[in-house]
Amino acid sequence: MFLDELPEFHSDVLEVLRQPLEDGEAQISRVSGSVTYPSRFMLVCAMNPCRCGWYGHPSGRCTCSEQSVRRYLSRLSGPMLDRIDICVDVPALDYDELSGAGAPAESSAVIRARVNAARAVQTARFGPDGPACNAQLGPRELRDHCKLDGPCQQLIRGAFERLGLTARGHDRILRVARTIADLDGEADIAVHHLAEALQYRPPEHLRI
Repeated sequence: MFLDELPEFHSDVLEVLRQPLEDGEAQISRVSGSVTYPSRFMLVCAMNPCRCGWYGHPSGRCTCSEQSVRRYLSRLSGPMLDRIDICVDVPALDYDELSGAGAPAESSAVIRARVNAARAVQTARFGPDGPACNAQLGPRELRDHCKLDGPCQQLIRGAFERLGLTARGHDRILRVARTIADLDGEADIAVHHLAEALQYRPPEHLRI
């Protein structure tokens, strides 16, 4: 499911997504009873940094006040952001990038082959009765397949204290690090896999 202009959705609409994202189920309750439906999906979102879309741009074209920017971003709650595995800032393209004059980008076919190889590793690891992919790892699977050595433990301990991670945020970082290691063809999570996963956490200016 793709949600464009994420902060423009009403907060109650966004908050109701929390349970399906967490449990893979959607529960509808009425006076006459409740019904639970399977609801495991991939959520992809896009948003501007402010209402005018230019906040932080070097051109200085943003017309929003700091207060309005904070009010705009505050529509995204901490618990909702905690359920997003990967957050990537996409800067504006310059002319050369738009015109294709820059270095050629990696093709979608190459990326797809790498992703398929990583998914094949996960299918072999978990078997037919296990999770479909790393994103679905539960506490037991995290202990079995996301073991960290001393340097990795030290890194995530520092991040946990410095960033104020929740237990949910901690587990999501491990799942992303496991996936990065699979994309690298590595059996174990290394420090650089964990460091990259930490970079994909929602930035501080969103968690206000």
